[in-house]
Amino acid sequence: MDKISDALQDGSKSNVFFTKDISVKGLLKIYSQINRGMTGRVGIKLHTGEPHGPNLLPIALIKGLQAEIPDSTIVECNVLYPGPRHETASHREVIKTNGFDFCPVDIIDEEGDVSLPVPGMKEFLAKGQGCVPGDHLMEVAVGSHLLRYDSLLVYTHFKGHAMGGFGGSLKNIGIGIASGRVGKKQVHGFDFSQPDVNFMDYIGPAFLERMAESGKATIGHFKGHVTYINVLKNISIDCDCDGNGAPPKCEDIGILGSTDIVAIDKASLDLVYKLPAEQNRDIIERIESRSGRHQIEYMKILGMGNTDYNLIHSEDNI
Repeated sequence: MDKISDALQDGSKSNVFFTKDISVKGLLKIYSQINRGMTGRVGIKLHTGEPHGPNLLPIALIKGLQAEIPDSTIVECNVLYPGPRHETASHREVIKTNGFDFCPVDIIDEEGDVSLPVPGMKEFLAKGQGCVPGDHLMEVAVGSHLLRYDSLLVYTHFKGHAMGGFGGSLKNIGIGIASGRVGKKQVHGFDFSQPDVNFMDYIGPAFLERMAESGKATIGHFKGHVTYINVLKNISIDCDCDGNGAPPKCEDIGILGSTDIVAIDKASLDLVYKLPAEQNRDIIERIESRSGRHQIEYMKILGMGNTDYNLIHSEDNI
């Protein structure tokens, strides 16, 4: 029996597929392992980044993947903080500047938002299961155009993040699908547009739990028609929402794919933590100073996925 078949035998673990080949070929290989639920109209959620962001993933990757996914559209949301992605018209200029205009791009909160319930949250909070004190979400406002799509591919540039410690698949949907005017205020717990707001006052477990709750609402909406790809390349301590992000110190690692959001973000973290200290010291400090690993802990508590996984190297069946 080959190595992939051996790994797939352990049904108690979630499958995370991995390749070191960061190319369109490698991306398509990973997608072919996880695309069973991608039916109907497919939204591809990614982070279009600030204009000329220094650490953005190569456009050729997503361009090559999108071309092979029938009836697919890139989906994005406006942001809460002041800047060119705050308004739809200027956001579209950023999309063009950064090269994402090779296919249709739907700014899903362009015409407002709709509220999605967080499945089971009322009962969960009533039991007090692992929640830190603070506001929690029973529902979250997302871009109204999200309802146009039957399936969601979460295509994520895995990297650090100023508030969350790291930005993986959870951050991509937990913040990125929340609408710019309403949903992001709900998740962050404050309004960036107000004067003298120090976002560092809002980091920590309570914020991370709201982000996970928001992500659970999106996953619940798609009911099994959602899948995840994390690209571990250009791994800075900063998010692509920082137009002056720090240069990456980590080596490029590869591409991961899964249908389990907890497993893929956990596997991505594990691979970063395995890098030599001279490469990962700064990003580990960023993650741990923001309690970033609590994203994984709380998603598991919410029943969003599995922290035990089979890391299946796609090269093993070549």
